[in-house]
Amino acid sequence: MKRLPRRLLALCLLGALAIAPAQGEPSTPLQLLPGEYLWLPELAPRGPVLMLVSLPEQRAYVYRNGVRIGVATVSTGKPGYETPTGVFTILQKKREHYSNLYDDAPMPFMQRLTWDGVALHAGRVPGYPASHGCVRLPAVFSEKFFGVSERGMTVVIVDEPNQAPMLADPAVFPATAPKQPLRLSTPIAALAAPAMPEAGYAWTPELAPPGALTVVISTTDRVVVVVREGVEIGRGPVSVAGEPPAGTSAYVLLEGLQPGVAPLLPDRPRRRWLRVHGDGGDDPAALAGLLAVAPGFARAVYDAMAPGATLVITDEPLGAAPALTVLEAEGQGVQADARSGGE
Repeated sequence: MKRLPRRLLALCLLGALAIAPAQGEPSTPLQLLPGEYLWLPELAPRGPVLMLVSLPEQRAYVYRNGVRIGVATVSTGKPGYETPTGVFTILQKKREHYSNLYDDAPMPFMQRLTWDGVALHAGRVPGYPASHGCVRLPAVFSEKFFGVSERGMTVVIVDEPNQAPMLADPAVFPATAPKQPLRLSTPIAALAAPAMPEAGYAWTPELAPPGALTVVISTTDRVVVVVREGVEIGRGPVSVAGEPPAGTSAYVLLEGLQPGVAPLLPDRPRRRWLRVHGDGGDDPAALAGLLAVAPGFARAVYDAMAPGATLVITDEPLGAAPALTVLEAEGQGVQADARSGGE
């Protein structure tokens, strides 16, 4: 596997670590040959991990606590087998895995993104899209990433050049829709709306094992749904003042705190979020107070969140069975009836 000299790695990566490029200015892909990668985990020794895959760049970027610690060339789905775009969570990890679809083809360091076969794994990276929908990673990079990832962590796949994730406040709704609208698909459970208890919300964390939370707020349905390990553990009403915001934005919770108090809970400190999809919206002060949730429910969700939790704010209706495993680009509906094994 090709690797660049360590000193050159550091210089290249440090030159590409800006979290937020100038507005409207696209970030430039690092000049890596097929199969090459950069990996400097010491730049951020701890914190939640996020991967962002850019299909046109054929690059995967890894961030830890908001700092870029790695980048690799990848190979995604070829024509007719396009890799879906959206916001995913890692559902399953296996060091040794063989495809259920393609003659037991080896898929080392497999990390499943959908139950119908889309995954990250080590494989041939020729410099162009060549897979059957999975994201192939260089073998050594795949092993290293496997060592720092966890089930439930966020993977974002976009059909546009990488715009580095930005520190943001999830109370700020996007003023305009993102370039490629997302929709909820791939149901993970029968999430028909249950009858609300007298408290006005449902909160049953004992139904799911420990793990990273996914919180989805639909401004159309005026509901917030909380899922852990594929199981709904909370649901409550939400009100939005004024015109509902357009589009979908996704955020990942980082370690650490910001000055001030949480927008919905004046008795809790404000946390740090990384926006990984969607537009930035307007000034937080101008939009504070748009969101209203029952204080007891907001407090329960806040206290259950840990770094790595995912928050999605969307104007899409959730329906009877919202898909919280993956948010896919419009027109890429995936039917996940068979739990197959990737490429």
